[in-house]
Amino acid sequence: MQKAYSPNNQNQDLRKKRISWYLYDWANSAYSTTVITLFLGPFLTTLAKSANETGMINFFGFIVPAGSIFPYSVSLSVILQAIFLPFIGSIADRIRFKNLFLALFVLVGAFATVLFFFINEQLVLFASLLLIISNVAFGASIVIYNSYLVEIANESEREEVSSKGWAIGYLGGGILLVINILILLNNDFIGISKDFAVRLNIAMAGVWWGLFSIPAILKFMPKFDSKKSYSPKKDENFIKQFINTLKDVKKHPTALLFLIAYLFYNDGVQSVISLSSQFGQEELKLSLTFLTIVILIVQFVAAFGSMLFFKISRKLGEKNSILLAIFIWIFLVFYAFAILKGAVDFLILAIIIAIVMGGTQSLSRSLYSKLIPKSKEAEYFSFYEISEKGSSWIGPLLFGLIYQLTLSYRLAILSLMFFFIIGGLILFFTKINLKINPR
Repeated sequence: MQKAYSPNNQNQDLRKKRISWYLYDWANSAYSTTVITLFLGPFLTTLAKSANETGMINFFGFIVPAGSIFPYSVSLSVILQAIFLPFIGSIADRIRFKNLFLALFVLVGAFATVLFFFINEQLVLFASLLLIISNVAFGASIVIYNSYLVEIANESEREEVSSKGWAIGYLGGGILLVINILILLNNDFIGISKDFAVRLNIAMAGVWWGLFSIPAILKFMPKFDSKKSYSPKKDENFIKQFINTLKDVKKHPTALLFLIAYLFYNDGVQSVISLSSQFGQEELKLSLTFLTIVILIVQFVAAFGSMLFFKISRKLGEKNSILLAIFIWIFLVFYAFAILKGAVDFLILAIIIAIVMGGTQSLSRSLYSKLIPKSKEAEYFSFYEISEKGSSWIGPLLFGLIYQLTLSYRLAILSLMFFFIIGGLILFFTKINLKINPR
């Protein structure tokens, strides 16, 4: 006898899918937090300095300072994302089991991250290559992940669901950081060097990312795309489909303008996040242990910030709440340039960043999901992901260039204000009326 599929069964199934979706944020935050935000910038910079006593490194044919290796690698990885992610989004929207794409990118990204464990000063360029591969895979996986938001929440629920996803992600990243700190602080007791501890922590992030991705990969297997058919012949022409997507974007000017604004202000957000540890270590001479503790605090405060800005958005609306966050970001960049002096200042700055960081990211994703056409979520989120977490490219490139020309980390960090100002102005003048963007 066949079991009836009641509304209660349906609600329970939706709840399980949301939990699995949240778990992927829990999983991938290990990479964006432990690897990109905390350890890899200082690790790669120290490695590059050790490789050449002059402090200059041959970076794929270009001679650059050791301090520019990390931001240049991040920039190169996202240039590649800009090329490949829209194609990936086009294909993912047209195949039955797009969760298999998620599995593929998780496998590649997590494996590349684990390989950092074997890196030494003789393998600086290989380390840069691993960063590029892992970050491209990370970005591709987020395209698939974000596209599910419109399928597990209606428009009225997306602010809350998106905010919860970010909050749970921050908590997951925070728990791994606790483990990272215990290893880093007790390396002598364990019998390992600081360098070994750092490499172990980076590799653990890859394992964490892979393991906690399994529920999302399995849970999204059966139904979300069950009505779609896979046509190999049709998918062979995905380049034409990508060109059509670019043309289609013009039919949704509000989404396009928001995407341009987001490209700028989120570039600033991601640049601050990914370069903060390098700035703290090189400019303020803060220890890696202190930076790890600060980033840990940031994770838990950011979880609170995501939900706080969800409440604020209920009063001000999503657009105005994002504009408020951008204004605070502009002040924080100036604070880092002109006022920031030592450990206490850095901690204060980090706490405020954590509050606005969670709100900026969660509300941006929610608002964008309401502006894009139905059934093309992965295609449109591929453009969104080009500038998503851990994937900014113009910011790190500008940061690296300013540092290379001036050897000043403060001037380099000040240059990031440009992205918040331009993005904020574009968003301010964008008229967002959800009624003209029906789904």
